[in-house]
Amino acid sequence: MALEDAKEQVDHAFTRENLRGLTHENTFGGVTSFLRRRYTKDLTGVDIAVTGVPFDQAVTNRPGTRLGPRAIREASALQAPDAPYGWPYDPLSELAIIDYGDLAFDYANIPAFPGALKAHIAGILAADVASVVLGGDHYISFPILQAYAEKYGPVSLLQFDAHTDTWADDDMARVDHGTMFYKAVKMGLVDPARSVQVGIRTSNQDTLGVNIIDAREVHEAGPVATAQKIREILGGHPTYLTFDIDGLDPAYAPGTGTPVWGGLTSAQAAIILRDLAGINIVGGDVVEVSPPFDTTGATAIAGAHIAMEIICLLGWRMRA
Repeated sequence: MALEDAKEQVDHAFTRENLRGLTHENTFGGVTSFLRRRYTKDLTGVDIAVTGVPFDQAVTNRPGTRLGPRAIREASALQAPDAPYGWPYDPLSELAIIDYGDLAFDYANIPAFPGALKAHIAGILAADVASVVLGGDHYISFPILQAYAEKYGPVSLLQFDAHTDTWADDDMARVDHGTMFYKAVKMGLVDPARSVQVGIRTSNQDTLGVNIIDAREVHEAGPVATAQKIREILGGHPTYLTFDIDGLDPAYAPGTGTPVWGGLTSAQAAIILRDLAGINIVGGDVVEVSPPFDTTGATAIAGAHIAMEIICLLGWRMRA
């Protein structure tokens, strides 16, 4: 890098004026904003706000996902600063994307957390901006869905996961990352008939009417057929996409709280996500990245790529 060029690169996470465009900065230096986007709370003219929720007080097994947003942001800097492979457009140049920072909350006041997160997301949606959330454990999807349902009505839930997270729990105040979609269905936040859970490989007899494409079906049918089936289920309904990183096999994402063998490969996930271009996606999240259980950083890298694919899907819908 020439000295003259280096002088112009004074950390675009702070100095970028145009929210669109690529950033050719050293990946090993500077602030770890997501994809080197600008850190700001100003939603004026923004298309997509990436925000972190470093919360892991709802886990049943291994904690550590509170460190997920920071690790995903750091891993995102490793992605090539050009159009993502497999997409016919460059979302970083066409879309105004910001890093909205993390939700601030009192870690010792867990009962107050759901309301704080719901309000955080509702503030983004009120500005007609889509959110892409970096978790955090999977419970965070519940307050997020509450905010989205207030704006869009009952949404379709597209969930990649090893677990259905629909175990019965009628105490709506409990904070648990294995029961929140039971509550979401019971509260009318999601339309189960138009929702689908992909990569499931744990038993839960009551699906609450949600469509299941388990991991074996993905392996046997293949990712292209899987994507087509998902599209048929979702139709044109407003869709919220949530990707639990344990939807991937532990060989590809070991850094998570409840790993289960037999999951999706990263290649299968990439093909499925890219073949979903055109669905009516309104927001999404990637959750359950727990850096302490993966010294290689591979899980955070997967999380960063998934977040980028969610951005690509949102951008494809916005430019239609």
